[in-house]
Amino acid sequence: MIRKSKLNAIDGETLMDTRFDPVAFCVDTLLPKGVAILGGASKIGKSWLVLDLCVRVAKGEDMWGMKTAGGTTLYLCLEDTLRRVQDRLNNITDDVPANVFFANAASTLAEGLCAQIRRFVKDHPDTCLVVIDTFQIIRDENKDTSYSKDYSDLRLLKEVADELEITVLLVHHIRKQGDNDPLNKLSGTTGVAGAVDTVFILDRSNRNDTCATLLCTGRDIEDRQLELKFSKEDFVWNLEADSMETPEKFLPTEMEGLIFLMREIKKFSGSNSKFVDLFNQHNGSSVTAKKLKQMMNKWRYELEGLGIRYYSHRSNGIRLLDITYSEAA
Repeated sequence: MIRKSKLNAIDGETLMDTRFDPVAFCVDTLLPKGVAILGGASKIGKSWLVLDLCVRVAKGEDMWGMKTAGGTTLYLCLEDTLRRVQDRLNNITDDVPANVFFANAASTLAEGLCAQIRRFVKDHPDTCLVVIDTFQIIRDENKDTSYSKDYSDLRLLKEVADELEITVLLVHHIRKQGDNDPLNKLSGTTGVAGAVDTVFILDRSNRNDTCATLLCTGRDIEDRQLELKFSKEDFVWNLEADSMETPEKFLPTEMEGLIFLMREIKKFSGSNSKFVDLFNQHNGSSVTAKKLKQMMNKWRYELEGLGIRYYSHRSNGIRLLDITYSEAA
């Protein structure tokens, strides 16, 4: 018979009166302490991104205008030679700090990687970021591709990150087939996204081959999208737009057209068909009333954040729409 130990439970009143330290970040508002994963297609530029990140955090320099913690960083570049890393460093900076470290070989999780990370942090107590490029290389070479295996592997790294109060960022691949849910693009089961604190997906933008969108979601950050452009001169990803600052840039073309229309007319009250005629005339489009209404429903909260509110109702069998724009909203 298994003897159950007593649960370490806390009552609600005590919990609400407990003062917790605020969430600590490696990159302010974007990359908190804990385990994060960066997924992206092969050759899209993930390694360039994390190399730049390691150098900036070690220097204490801002990343895309966001403050970094500053401290020792460790980059496990397990798919590259040190010569290649040196070449990349020469491309992005002429000032490599002494507190950014590199290793192109490490143990797997089964062979003692967590112990290696603990020893490194013991030798460098100000370590704040460890990047593992890629996650697949440190995993056991077996055929177990179950949810429990994905989850348990990541929990080992989660325990290390929480114990040492650092950020562990894993570089990972995404599936070739598309998916409407960015989290489902990560290679493996849903256990991968479920076990980590923060997920980033670097996805190629439709604009051109030097642009990409970084989708960001996690337990301690707000969902956001960063529009990035890769500089072929500096070999770094530069920030072009942030959905937290310019949310309209990340809406579909039809919703952008709706915003421009409402900023002009301020208010509309009438039938759905009359409104879609006005919309199409203003934007030179041919969207159906059904399609426009579906998109408005999907992006309702984003539209409200930009000052657009609407109310749908029926009168004498006719579908009516009341829609307003207010800068104060």
